[in-house]
Amino acid sequence: MRITVKQQVLMAPATVLLLLILLLGFMQYTYWNLSKIRQQSKAIGTTFVALAEADMVARRLQVIIRTFQYTGIASPEDMALVADLYDRLLAAIDRIEPFGPLKTSNDLEKLRSLADKINPSDCQDPEQTAELFARFRARLSNLSNTTQIHRNKLRHLHTQDINLLIARTVQVTIVVIGLAILLGLFLATYFSRRILGRIQQLSDNAGRIAAGDLELPPAPEQIRDELDTLAVSINRMTTRLIQVVGTEKLLEGAEEERRRIAMDLHDQTLSDLSTVLRGLQTLGTKAPDQETSHSITTLEQDLSRAITNLRDIMENLHPQTLDILGLGAAIEAHLDRHCCTDGLPEYHLYIDPRVSALNLNRVQQLTLYRIVIEAIQNVLKHAEATRYEVNLELREQLLVMSVEDNGKGIDQGVYDGNGRGLNNIRERARAIGAKVEWNGSRFSSGTRFELTLPTS
Repeated sequence: MRITVKQQVLMAPATVLLLLILLLGFMQYTYWNLSKIRQQSKAIGTTFVALAEADMVARRLQVIIRTFQYTGIASPEDMALVADLYDRLLAAIDRIEPFGPLKTSNDLEKLRSLADKINPSDCQDPEQTAELFARFRARLSNLSNTTQIHRNKLRHLHTQDINLLIARTVQVTIVVIGLAILLGLFLATYFSRRILGRIQQLSDNAGRIAAGDLELPPAPEQIRDELDTLAVSINRMTTRLIQVVGTEKLLEGAEEERRRIAMDLHDQTLSDLSTVLRGLQTLGTKAPDQETSHSITTLEQDLSRAITNLRDIMENLHPQTLDILGLGAAIEAHLDRHCCTDGLPEYHLYIDPRVSALNLNRVQQLTLYRIVIEAIQNVLKHAEATRYEVNLELREQLLVMSVEDNGKGIDQGVYDGNGRGLNNIRERARAIGAKVEWNGSRFSSGTRFELTLPTS
């Protein structure tokens, strides 16, 4: 099951929040149950008051009707009073709210039926009227007794329920809050230790790699969250870094071997050839005839050319100017020696004075020198240009080296990676952490090669 880091961080507060929501739901249910009991108690109280009022009005109405029946005299005021009392009786009956037993029985319907029969507007004999009122009041008395009994019982149960609900609510609240705190602490501790432990492991691996220990860190077999993705990324970056370092070591070893060969040629072969040249020159002064002297002079010239070619080979193997004067002077010396002859394009060289103050190591200087020489040779061989510019400048924290020409431009297939020389440039640049790119020239045609190297 994949659980992201965000979900792991939110697991503890989400669990606590869920438990608190459940607690609020329980308290709401408890309050609703208590409210229901209160409503039933209120309905019983209203019914009890309505029954008492109906009994009082019925007793008074019975007395007045009995007086009318025996005297046979009824004034309009008395008739109005009787009508008002009857209306109040009906109103009191209408205020009776069914509860408990009244909902399942038909006592309330029988009471309303008796109330309709004792209507004063109906002419009834005294015996029938007395019987109806007696039955009506008996019904009222039964309902009042039932209401009072249920009221007392409900009052007792209500008090017990309230105490029980309060105790149960407090107990459940304490348990849920305690459980929420414990679960929150457990989940927070578990996931925080898990996340922090993995972050610490990733930090240790990154610090170890940054310190130069290129042992490949383990990669998770299954991607479960963002930290596993980061671990895989660190593993891949370490693999590429090992490849880059291997390439850098290979180039460094190759440059060191070239340097050793150049020193051996200088110390042994060039010294021997110089000795031979001096011997020929001495022999030329002692030549017995003109023909021998001419042959010796020809040998001296050939040997001088061989020595010059050998010096060029030594310079290509490892430029001594680079070790003595630095990168800018080595590039300038190469251009003066190889690019100032007739038939070659005109060039312009600019070296930023701040470049000499940069703390570039020997591998970086050699790599930059090889790359700029390769870029210049590409211009001379393939660009068909009449002018090119070589710039070495410092822009904020970047060393920018560029070679720009006004030639025919670079072929797209070669640019996409099919050119061996361009691939060599890319590999050399990658070995020292530089970036290279080829774009259109600022001239009307041509190519601009640019290398950027962070100097911080």
